Amino acid sequence: MSEAKTLGVGDAAPAFTMKTIGLKEVSLKDYPGKNVVLLFYPLDWTPG
Repeated sequence: MSEAKTLGVGDAAPAFTMKTIGLKEVSLKDYPGKNVVLLFYPLDWTPG
């Protein structure tokens, strides 16, 4: 595992892959040149 790094304003985001609520995997590389916003919801707001 790599060492954690604090990002500053204007820094490029590191490459990552995560699963959506529907369990589809998405990667930052899927959106080259686009602005990306991540929303994290508390578990109690999701079904199940």
